[in-house]
Amino acid sequence: MTENELGQPIGDPLGDWTPPQFPSPTLMQGSHVVLEPLSESHAPALFESLVTSPESLWTYMSFGPFPSVADLEQTLVELIEADGWLPYAIVVGSKPVGFASYLRIDPPSGVLEIGSIVFSEVLQRTTAATEAIFMMIDRAFQTGYRRCEWKCDALNEPSRRAAQRLGFTYEGTFRKATHYKGRNRDTAWYAIVDEEWPRIRSAFETWLEPDNFDRDGLQVRSLSDVLADLSG
Repeated sequence: MTENELGQPIGDPLGDWTPPQFPSPTLMQGSHVVLEPLSESHAPALFESLVTSPESLWTYMSFGPFPSVADLEQTLVELIEADGWLPYAIVVGSKPVGFASYLRIDPPSGVLEIGSIVFSEVLQRTTAATEAIFMMIDRAFQTGYRRCEWKCDALNEPSRRAAQRLGFTYEGTFRKATHYKGRNRDTAWYAIVDEEWPRIRSAFETWLEPDNFDRDGLQVRSLSDVLADLSG
């Protein structure tokens, strides 16, 4: 524990850490997926990927469903132009099949959030989906951020399970944190901080190894199991 000259407990010194830059809109290339800076030109292909999705996909989103390409394009433009946001299209086999954003980017504090995540049915529960989020988290820490957050409606159990599977730590629930679609939202907070990332990153890399998947592309060991082994 660190104390000041008055004997009071205080936070650890930052050392040589300096605030990072705002992330640049750079293409990210993975083994299974490509992340492209989102543009309105992605709207037609994204609409085609999402049009067959069940309405339940949009229950916990502040936007959607979209009755037309134009409606989706309008929302994409709003995300692109939002202050402190950097959204990406998730591309598999040259086709956009989802999107996700850095948001509430705060370089002076070294904090950002990953959210507004929309996976089409063909992207859900795939290696590409996991790799996409891995690349976004890794880029955040490589850029110099100290903390990467994940927040969701506290009633959104799939999102909460995803956060835990991906290595985020639950930090609490903020009651009546916001509202959307005419209803209250209590927000569950999760985060990964920089000193945790090397271990979690190693788990992702181990999980993504080709020999962790059988000939049908099914995982041999789950990411949760790999994380648990490295934690033990």
